Amino acid sequence: MSANGTESGALQLPKLQSETPNYNDTYDAIIVGAGLAGTAAALTMAREGLDVLMLERGPAPGTKNVFGGVLYTPTIRELVDIDSAPMERYIAEKRFSMLTSNGDETAVSMRPGAWRDEPHNDSYTVLRRRFDEWFAKQAVEAGATLITETTVTGLIRDGHKIVGVETDRPDGEIRAPVVVLAEGANSLVSEGADLKDRPEREEVAVSVKEVFKLDRETIDDRFHLDGDAGAAYHYFGDGAVGEAVGGGFVYTNKRSVSVGVAYRIEDAAHGQTPEATLNAFESHPAVAPLIRGGRRIEYSAHVIPEGGAKAMPDLVHDGAVVVGDAAGLVLNNGVHLEGTNMAVESGYHAGKAIVAALADDRSDEAALAAYPRDLEDSFVVQNLRHYDWFQRTIADDRQFLFEDLPRALADAETEYFKMDRSSKDEHTDAARDRLLDAAGGWFGAAKRAWRFRRMLS
Repeated sequence: MSANGTESGALQLPKLQSETPNYNDTYDAIIVGAGLAGTAAALTMAREGLDVLMLERGPAPGTKNVFGGVLYTPTIRELVDIDSAPMERYIAEKRFSMLTSNGDETAVSMRPGAWRDEPHNDSYTVLRRRFDEWFAKQAVEAGATLITETTVTGLIRDGHKIVGVETDRPDGEIRAPVVVLAEGANSLVSEGADLKDRPEREEVAVSVKEVFKLDRETIDDRFHLDGDAGAAYHYFGDGAVGEAVGGGFVYTNKRSVSVGVAYRIEDAAHGQTPEATLNAFESHPAVAPLIRGGRRIEYSAHVIPEGGAKAMPDLVHDGAVVVGDAAGLVLNNGVHLEGTNMAVESGYHAGKAIVAALADDRSDEAALAAYPRDLEDSFVVQNLRHYDWFQRTIADDRQFLFEDLPRALADAETEYFKMDRSSKDEHTDAARDRLLDAAGGWFGAAKRAWRFRRMLS
């Protein structure tokens, strides 16, 4: 039995009651948020024998979590057996398209045969409510306690040290040696406790997504899929997100398709509304046929931290650690759109550090320092630092990348494959000239190639 009297392995909604049972010092750690990062931390600690309490504000884990749709599972597979996990489809195809507002599409598609073999490049579409609930159940079965419909409203301090949380429940203070802040990108508790600064507008993107219900055969036919194979399509250019810096996406689930856009919140603040941007994207000739006849069953919106390594807050404090999106651990370099793997990795390293610190009967910042140290040595921070330049560079070159280049590619393709009585040499020269004009001549093309060389390094 777990500490609150529920049987381990069962997800139970707590009964609303006039006062909260006294949980003080019952648990070794309190986790704020039962998403991927929080559950990874809970699993890691529970399996080492710690008493862990997960507090989730939604009616179930995953109900408040929004993402595009691809889950990356290398670390999850190390933590749990995913054979019974509620996956939708594995990613068998990735496609990158440049769209113009005139209806042009220039696409590159890849379907490596290796992706059809298990573990399918550790890339799957999932529905977060189903997957997060399953993942949290693994933590409960390991001994963690989950309480839903409970919002953490603040942190309790004893002097400088964090010693617990305040909740929206009657008499809802709960004390424990360590608090894990896994509250997501909208980190009101962390910001309210001055554990992190409110991010600058240019460091945050807004994403809106809709899910369309379609039968499985229709999805297979439209995306050329079979079995459990799925597709991840990414779109750029003014045909995807208008004049904003960002992109669009289409992901296939078993019997639904997720469609969305993500772009800098600064562009939204200047008048480009998410609703209008998503509607325009869904109406583009490259996208509309993919979702035609689908019944809209979900609409969601969320913010995405895009500040990179330089925007990461301090990850450890006396009595607390910050993980996942709350720590800004999201990578978006236009080709790699990752966050789920980083969230799980951070929760895992945080859990390990807490186990080691509590074994020495400590929970101060120095005792928890293994967490940021291990994360610094992991792919998480290494990738964030490697692509720290990307968001700033594409914002500086937005006219070329999001408007001039997609149109130049469409014009060059049209010219190169044009059927008339001119020679192929003439068409090739005209296509090359169109691209060079957009790039600013040979010198401009060389300068941009040098600027973006780190994409391949």
